Amino acid sequence: MKSLATLGLLAALIEQTNAGLRFPCSTLTTQRLDPAAQPGALPSAHLHMIVGGNAFNATMEGDVGERATCTTCQMAEDFSNYWVAHMYFKDPKNGTYHRVMPRPVQPLLGGSNGAQGGLTVYYTQFDLSRDNLQRQPIKAFPPGFRMTVGSPTITNKPHAGLSYQCMSGSSRGTIVSDFPKGKCSSGIFTTHHFPPCWDGKSLDSPDHQSHMYNTVTSEGFTNAPACPSSHPVRIPQVTFEIEWDTPKFNNLWDPAKDKNPFMWSFEGTGAGTHADYMFGWKGDSLQRAMDKSECFYDGCGSIKKQAMSEANKCTVKDFVKENIEGWQKVLPGAGTPTKVKRSFSA
Repeated sequence: MKSLATLGLLAALIEQTNAGLRFPCSTLTTQRLDPAAQPGALPSAHLHMIVGGNAFNATMEGDVGERATCTTCQMAEDFSNYWVAHMYFKDPKNGTYHRVMPRPVQPLLGGSNGAQGGLTVYYTQFDLSRDNLQRQPIKAFPPGFRMTVGSPTITNKPHAGLSYQCMSGSSRGTIVSDFPKGKCSSGIFTTHHFPPCWDGKSLDSPDHQSHMYNTVTSEGFTNAPACPSSHPVRIPQVTFEIEWDTPKFNNLWDPAKDKNPFMWSFEGTGAGTHADYMFGWKGDSLQRAMDKSECFYDGCGSIKKQAMSEANKCTVKDFVKENIEGWQKVLPGAGTPTKVKRSFSA
């Protein structure tokens, strides 16, 4: 299946899909924490938007699913954590920064209305139309597993599967590899497809990626090519989707004379888009869902769900205790943020 070009098309395709999981997770917290790429760092180098279970902290080892007591995800047995760098707007007039807030990806399925910010997660076995389990069995992640995709240090072009779209009306727009150059009337849509191949033994690796092998070569929910002998274990293809509410800033810049003012919390370039994953499903719940043949959305009811009003109650404490609200002279981590008085409030 190719990229889902419009929300209307997505809704129509959902009626025809027969494989994989798809569900929203509200924002759990927004802090400079990164237990995958910078375990133990308090704070981490840059700001992240984090969703999932309340076991999240600067250092995470062992069975996260057993330690967490709540989750911001609709699937009540998923205590995993998912996080990305936060998007920012940099005012071309005075160089100050303001966070761009995420909003729930549409459509919200199966009673998931009420999601707040956050992102939508997919776990697919093959693609969204079929699971192909007889030819390609899927092994769920073990407790303690983590992985990352992309890197903030990349400056040329991100790996296939890491993308941007300029939303207009109901259209998600064309998939591109960098921030859109013009104003997006409905926001910026970002996607992160994770690697599908695991070495079968390492829960992590020094660079948080070498224990995985990325065979993704195209955009959209297509099946990734076969795994190599070095990384023979096929795991669920994890994907994040996020809608960023950029229209609130559209009257503050002019594409005719200003360069793209949107960036990630590490500044860098659009090619540096990246995402982190920490497995935390309870018991064998994810494996049960992956073993269900020709099911979409919730594993044919094999996973317990919760109302998003309940999910939204899940929180963690503020570990870093720094001001990230309003307009800032510098990005968090680039110095001591100082709040700037402005008449505009995003």
